[in-house]
Amino acid sequence: MNSTAPSLKDAPRRSNRGRQRTEQTFKIVCLVALIITFGVLITLLGSVAWMGVKYLDISFLTDLPSRRPGKAGIMPALMGTLWACLICALTAIPIGVGTAILLEEYRPKSKLGRKLIDIVQLNITNLAGVPSIVYGVLGLTVFVYLFKTAADSNVATPWSIGSPNSWLYLQLPMGRSVLAGGLTLALVIMPVIITAAAEAIRAVPSSLKQASLALGATRWQTIRRVVLPKALPGIATGSILAMSRAIGEAAPVLMISGAVFLTFAPRNLMDKFTVMPLQIYNWVGKPQEEFHQVAATGIVVLLAVLLLFNGVAVFIRQRAQRHG
Repeated sequence: MNSTAPSLKDAPRRSNRGRQRTEQTFKIVCLVALIITFGVLITLLGSVAWMGVKYLDISFLTDLPSRRPGKAGIMPALMGTLWACLICALTAIPIGVGTAILLEEYRPKSKLGRKLIDIVQLNITNLAGVPSIVYGVLGLTVFVYLFKTAADSNVATPWSIGSPNSWLYLQLPMGRSVLAGGLTLALVIMPVIITAAAEAIRAVPSSLKQASLALGATRWQTIRRVVLPKALPGIATGSILAMSRAIGEAAPVLMISGAVFLTFAPRNLMDKFTVMPLQIYNWVGKPQEEFHQVAATGIVVLLAVLLLFNGVAVFIRQRAQRHG
């Protein structure tokens, strides 16, 4: 009986072998998922790069769009993208981080106040999932027409400051300007930045804050010297992801700009503009096969700009970590 009945000493050994087989199976599944993901990504990027290499040269970056594929360039859309993303970053990141600091570090002590803050945070999180075209309609109403309808927008007399020859020229309503486009993109990514910054600030150990306050530092000194340096990697990561979304957005910009083909780059904040996703969309919609290759070249340039933005942000984040 003892020779056929399973020994109690063998039970843990069989259990260990079962766990090892499960772990090996899980590793294989993860490896297959990784290979499939990178395989699809490399195939797509490789095919786009292969199609677009024919027109990829310096003149493509400096020339204007043309009706002939061989002379088509992306300069106005490239400059419009840089203008819009710069305005978007300068607006969304400070406001988003400031809002996160207010929500996390200056929470009211009353029960009602904390509940209101929780409701606000929940709604901000929900706003991150709102389709970007909704923000386009909001930007069209607020920034382009200043709460006037499109029908009576011609009645309004713009109020302006500065010279149209200066890049600081401003007017209200903003019209279909690059400033309105950048502010609309800021609305799109601001919930993402607020959520990421709030999570990063919340992850800072409370013992560090209490130690700083116990040594006599004020709340603002604690935030500036303790909280923000520790939360900076998380804030930078969230900002990178948000700006990556802004660069690739087309729907809200199409609502604001209304132009997919322009032959000039913005010269001031009130100039009309287009962005690279809209220019690429315009080329893809043309029947000539050569324009599809030009669109592939535009995609390569768009990815290069995206990688450049991310590289600069990662460099700033790592530099801040070393000096933090």
